[in-house]
Amino acid sequence: MTDPRPRRFARSSSVDTHGLRTAYSPDPDGAADPGEIVWTWVPYEENQRLGKDRPMLVVARRGAVLFGLMLSSNPRRADDDRWLELGAGSWDSERRASFVRLDRVLELHEDDIRRECVVLRRDQFDRVAHALRTGHGWA
Repeated sequence: MTDPRPRRFARSSSVDTHGLRTAYSPDPDGAADPGEIVWTWVPYEENQRLGKDRPMLVVARRGAVLFGLMLSSNPRRADDDRWLELGAGSWDSERRASFVRLDRVLELHEDDIRRECVVLRRDQFDRVAHALRTGHGWA
């Protein structure tokens, strides 16, 4: 059976996020940085062999390893405490409200990124960083 995943993809991770620092540092240098939204293939939680291409907010970097949180435009996320509303942005072609999942950190490398998309506004990133610090043990 052929593996349906692309050659490079984000990995669900049991990363110990305690002590992992996040700081808004977008830089238009072609490399993904915290505060930028990128597109990558993300595996489904229930079946790591399947997944889909989706936007992800880069929230931290440790050397060549990036840590990101996936985005969703599904309106049912509004009532789920694991998700934080970001609002609309150019990462969604229909400019729907998007939500970022706070409790599932994905690990990826620069080669995992299909494309860089947009820099998240500072106030939006700060809300995500605050939620990670207060509810998820980030530094």
